Amino acid sequence: MSDNKSNAVAYWKENVKYLSILLVIWFLVSYGCGILFKDALNEIRLGGFKLGFWFAQQGSIYVFVILIFVYVRIMNKLDKKYGYDE
Repeated sequence: MSDNKSNAVAYWKENVKYLSILLVIWFLVSYGCGILFKDALNEIRLGGFKLGFWFAQQGSIYVFVILIFVYVRIMNKLDKKYGYDE
């Protein structure tokens, strides 16, 4: 029983670590690139649009979808590592 509990605690600790990292990336891309660093990014053009505008309108959505797939992949590996895969 103690081994199962320590296994579960380690699993959730690692899960929260990965989730925190992905949320920080999400925040930096959405708030940072779309709002805080917009002026610096607007010096660069992507497809005729300013990069800050592109991140605010399109780029952050692409990054969010990529983060979902990264999270799924990480969690599948984590589930196998701790024996929670089906």
